[in-house]
Amino acid sequence: MAFGKTFLSALSAAVLATGLALTAAGPASAATCPSSASPVIPGAKAHWTLSCSGNTLKVYGWVEDTRADGDCAFVHVHAGNGGGDSADACGWGTRTNFDMSFPRTRTAEARLQLEN
Repeated sequence: MAFGKTFLSALSAAVLATGLALTAAGPASAATCPSSASPVIPGAKAHWTLSCSGNTLKVYGWVEDTRADGDCAFVHVHAGNGGGDSADACGWGTRTNFDMSFPRTRTAEARLQLEN
């Protein structure tokens, strides 16, 4: 009986942790230019555009914190050249614009997520 309760508790904790992880981050958006995305997750939203000029990728847009929960909204960008950058908005209703450049690439993966 104790094994069953322990197993159920562990299983419940794993399911809860997985659910929390899924609500805290949106799917990564791997893309080449030109492209854009407008992800929304509980507590955050963002919009970004990828554009290229020559062999330089630009990622620009905004990120917004949409919930008074103490978490900050982040956009993390991982460029195809190994570089990366991020932008954050902290505080309900706060919107932050960003403009990032990455030389020697035309691809990037961007992700919207919440962090405390």
